[in-house]
Amino acid sequence: MTMGPMHAMRGAGAAPPRTSKDVRGTLRRLVRRLRPERWRLLGALVLGVASVAFMVSGPQILGNATNVLFDGIIAKRLPAGFTMAQTLHYLRTHGHGQTAAMIANLHLTPGAGVNITRMGAILGVAALVYLGGAAFSYLQGFTMAGVTQRAVSGLRRDVEAKMGRLPLRYFDSHPHGDVLSRVTNDIDNLTTTIQQGLSQLLTSFLTIIGVLSMMLWISPLLAVVAIVTIPLAFVITFVIARRSQVQFAAQWQQTGTLNGLVEETHSGHELVQVFGRRDATIEEFNRQNHRLYTSSFRAQFLSGIVQPSVQLISNINYVVIAVVGGYRVASGLLTLGAVTAFIQYSRQFTMPIMQIAGQMNLLQSGLASAERVFEFLDASEEAPDRPDTHRAPSHERGGRVTLEHVSFRYEPEHPLIEDFSLDVAPGETVALVGPTGAGKTTVVNLLVRFYEIDGGRIVLNGVDYRDLTRDEVRRAFGMVLQDTWVFAGSIRDNIAYGRPEATDDEVVEAARAAHVDNFVRTLPEGYDTLLDDDASNLSSGQKQLLTIARAFLADQSVLILDEATSNVDTRTEVLIQEAMARLRVGRTSFVIAHRLSTIRHAHVILVMDHGRIVEQGDHDTLMASQGLYYSLYNSQFAGAAT
Repeated sequence: MTMGPMHAMRGAGAAPPRTSKDVRGTLRRLVRRLRPERWRLLGALVLGVASVAFMVSGPQILGNATNVLFDGIIAKRLPAGFTMAQTLHYLRTHGHGQTAAMIANLHLTPGAGVNITRMGAILGVAALVYLGGAAFSYLQGFTMAGVTQRAVSGLRRDVEAKMGRLPLRYFDSHPHGDVLSRVTNDIDNLTTTIQQGLSQLLTSFLTIIGVLSMMLWISPLLAVVAIVTIPLAFVITFVIARRSQVQFAAQWQQTGTLNGLVEETHSGHELVQVFGRRDATIEEFNRQNHRLYTSSFRAQFLSGIVQPSVQLISNINYVVIAVVGGYRVASGLLTLGAVTAFIQYSRQFTMPIMQIAGQMNLLQSGLASAERVFEFLDASEEAPDRPDTHRAPSHERGGRVTLEHVSFRYEPEHPLIEDFSLDVAPGETVALVGPTGAGKTTVVNLLVRFYEIDGGRIVLNGVDYRDLTRDEVRRAFGMVLQDTWVFAGSIRDNIAYGRPEATDDEVVEAARAAHVDNFVRTLPEGYDTLLDDDASNLSSGQKQLLTIARAFLADQSVLILDEATSNVDTRTEVLIQEAMARLRVGRTSFVIAHRLSTIRHAHVILVMDHGRIVEQGDHDTLMASQGLYYSLYNSQFAGAAT
């Protein structure tokens, strides 16, 4: 299988990494997405404050327990029966002034030992505080999970609704794999970012505020030592994050490109093998995979060095605090419990900074994904139905189709269909023939309003298309395409796709009309046989018969048959032609045919070339005129005649 035009173009050179076009705008749109959850977010904030308050008070309580333990150990080593004043006087007169200064502010009784009762009470309070902090943290996580899933669920609904409003032009111009990546991988990545990143950032900022307050309360001098490291840590974080953002945007762009290549190759796996393109396809995959590897490696490496860099600063800060704090304990300016609590606070202080640094890669990746999703949501949609459109009566099934001076072009500078006029009466069969690129499929796309015409008008049963909703127009058409489509489900469900309310008898009747019933009854589960999305347990011809049965059951007023019998054998084709003849009674049919022998009995044959009708008439008339149709018809039988 040859690579599609989009992939061929991308294969010419590596796409340059792109930065987010509007980070602030993306953040604002995310905030608007979360606005309906603002009260729950406020609740999560309150729970976060409570959790941090409990957790932050823990080291101070444990510091008090350390003081009780230290006081008891020192007291045990002092002679019993002395008062504190006598003990300090004795130490100073015997040359132990430093020791006297250290224990001067301790609350102890010489010779008493450790107060086990007080120690147990303090540890009990500490346990309750930490349990309370954990409980509030769990509640915050539960609340944030609900907020995230509701917000993302709404985003998925909007994306699904958007897909229904996008014109066929969008899907023709975007690789399917990239579209799938935007609506699956990017949304999943955004979910992770909101649920983990937002909660973590909130907790980290609250922790920084709470810990900083406690450190200032314990020792302003040591707090200044710790605060000095904050600007340095943030500078390192944002300098590296700014560079890694470029690579994260490139990573998700390349992910979409690679998914498009894989989807394209997988859908045409047999052709890849038959045409000997396996090595070329592997080479193209390796090239795209290497690009993804390069951008992913750079993004992960740059974001990964943030945390070790901040950790190094944290360790230097820890050493400085330990030295200065130890000196102040020895000088009697601080208690040992205060210093141990401060050291714990210093670790808690740098930990949220490292967590913020660690979340930067997740945040950047999520913003890149959010931008891709919002780009999809911002894509140009089909023009909305006019407010004054109305629905044709449900009993209106005449199937009269009129095209009056229709013009259309895919690109403004390349006209395709100009001044196309056609009037098809109910019950007539119109065959569209012509060379490749003549505009046959384009006419069909205009009939079912996949594209809007640039000029003229199309009339269905006397009503202008512009006076009908798109849904009403498309409900009038039944289609059988050359490329069969089945979905994962039972054979019964696939046949009844156009009429889910159809009874089992109606399904079986349609299956018999399309000669599906014969092979279905040979299957172990019959009409309950489950198909996967590729229908690998059916042949190509059987799948096409299945889609024909679907059209029989839908029973629309206008039929479009695009080479609908190309995958069936000659005998079955004759049977289907007879069945379709019965189906077409009183209904309009448009048939695109490359095998001209199948449309010899059409009421009108339109021979198209470059978007124009160059010949028109029945088979005998066109053969007698010996024009383009005559040449096309004879070219299909010249080899057999020879």
